[in-house]
Amino acid sequence: MKEYFFLQYKMLNRKMIDFGIPLLVAYTLIPIVFILLSKYLFSKTPFASYIFLLLALGIISKTSETKRNDFLKSIFNTRNYLTLRIVENLIWSAPFSIFLIYKKQFLFALALASLSVFTALLNFSITTNFTIPTPFGKKPFEFTVGFRKTFFVYPIAYFLTCMSIMTNNFNLGIFSMILIGLICISYYSKPEHSFFVWNFSLSTKAFLFEKIKTSLKYFTLLSLPITVGLSVFFPEEIIILIGFFVLCNVYLATLVLAKYSAYPHEMNLPQGILIVFSLMFPPILIGIIPYFYSQSVKNLNPLLDDSN
Repeated sequence: MKEYFFLQYKMLNRKMIDFGIPLLVAYTLIPIVFILLSKYLFSKTPFASYIFLLLALGIISKTSETKRNDFLKSIFNTRNYLTLRIVENLIWSAPFSIFLIYKKQFLFALALASLSVFTALLNFSITTNFTIPTPFGKKPFEFTVGFRKTFFVYPIAYFLTCMSIMTNNFNLGIFSMILIGLICISYYSKPEHSFFVWNFSLSTKAFLFEKIKTSLKYFTLLSLPITVGLSVFFPEEIIILIGFFVLCNVYLATLVLAKYSAYPHEMNLPQGILIVFSLMFPPILIGIIPYFYSQSVKNLNPLLDDSN
């Protein structure tokens, strides 16, 4: 089992290096960012412990993929497999459990540890041909694929919106909108094969416009229950609601352009730094968006005919 965890550690390091992040920087910044975001969450809503629990379980669920676990079962005997799965789940949930203990939420920390163990004991080898339907038709694949991988997040976001209405906590509702925005943004983290770009048979500018238009339309569709609910029950906050909705759309469009500014490679460290700075100081988007657009046009021109 030691070899398995060492291999996972090496793979994680390689991913961060490929992304362009020095390991010292990554292992320093990630805990700091986690703590700052966690403190912000707990300062904004009394339901932070529930959100924390759901987020941790969402991450743990990634280790329960059927083919992955079937492969582990073929390598380890039953006892070692269960031990490995329990330890793995506890490792992934450890940052959340430690922060819950820091906030003196001992029952939630205990519940998270118990659920981490319990999910490792479940039988994940059941297979099914059922395909999760999506409302995205035959449009570009990012939302179709991404939605099927993260569909469980949307009921959580809508539940948080209901709780924000019931408790008269507008900030919690805004958090649920931002949560959906972040999930939609994650759909554009991986570049597709060049064939799927060429297959559009559009000019570069038309291709980028189509990609941005699709992303904004589907984000609007997915966030519609939140937008309508908050606008009905918090009419006095309508300006703030519109502001956050527009900001989510702007960042989504920015990530679409950032994806193709690095195409056919994944986004690198300089692009990541620019995006982080824009989160801290949104006005710099005025300069970042044209830069990403110009780089995207340059990278896509060899694949798309601008004479169309």
